[in-house]
Amino acid sequence: MKVEKFKEFKEKMIQNIGKVIIGKDDKIEKIIVAFITSGHVLLEDVPGLGKTKLSKSLAKTLDCTFKRIQFTPDLLPSDLTGIYFYNQKKEEFEFRQGPLLSQIVLADEINRATPRTQSALLECMEERQITVEGNTVKLEKPFFVIATQNPVEQFGTFPLPEAQLDRFFMKISLGYPTYSEEKNIMDLFNKKDPLEELESVISMEEIQYVQENYSDVYVSNEIKEYILNIIAATRKHQEIELGCSPRATLNLMKASQAYAAINGRDYVIAEDVKELAIDIIAHRIVLRNEVNIEKNREIKVINKILSSVDTPIEKI
Repeated sequence: MKVEKFKEFKEKMIQNIGKVIIGKDDKIEKIIVAFITSGHVLLEDVPGLGKTKLSKSLAKTLDCTFKRIQFTPDLLPSDLTGIYFYNQKKEEFEFRQGPLLSQIVLADEINRATPRTQSALLECMEERQITVEGNTVKLEKPFFVIATQNPVEQFGTFPLPEAQLDRFFMKISLGYPTYSEEKNIMDLFNKKDPLEELESVISMEEIQYVQENYSDVYVSNEIKEYILNIIAATRKHQEIELGCSPRATLNLMKASQAYAAINGRDYVIAEDVKELAIDIIAHRIVLRNEVNIEKNREIKVINKILSSVDTPIEKI
């Protein structure tokens, strides 16, 4: 495994996407981690913070096909997967592809669709295939879903249940730009949209290499035990009703491997785990009702766990 390729992959992506998205390099880096590990991302932010721009920039940078799906209460699973229709000229049934047969899919406001439609998307995310009238169609690699939801507006929404939230590799919030960043955005978008001129900088061979080789990053027994101790702490913490599943354990390890690789290391350190723990874990826990009032309470609870679990010392 050549860690230089991973570092170059990250730098090329951040530099290219940075031509459109200002001041979010740390968030883009984590999305790159999710992409490398073939996970999916849930973006929770108020409207207008650049979620769609980010998704389109990612697709252009990777030279991948892109589809945006606006989720609404009347959206059906077949609107996502596609349907078989009867072609009168050919006198036979033909398959009309749905937007899910794209490589990068933006599921906009996923919590506005019914649970049935949400499940159809999440099944594709997990199985990497769709089934229409008994026929199975494999999804093209890479397949990456960025789902968004508005944390403020709850009227007319269908919140994702815990079992479905657990399918998302990580949950990220872009947040508001700083004063200087917003001024740069004004200057950048004053006369034209930089997204229109964005070009691909990543080849399919580069994508295949990072996705197939990140798991070669070494994870010591001490780091594995550190991850296990963090996950175990979520299952017995007094403020948590439902702790993390083994899927969270695996995802935290995989994310740490990819994060180490794109930062030029072929081994995982405790700081990698700490950096990613909140994004991987916070959306997977269920707090007890009496402590679920405060905003971002999940993040504060995870921070408490991280400070209470002994950090392994790196051996020199």
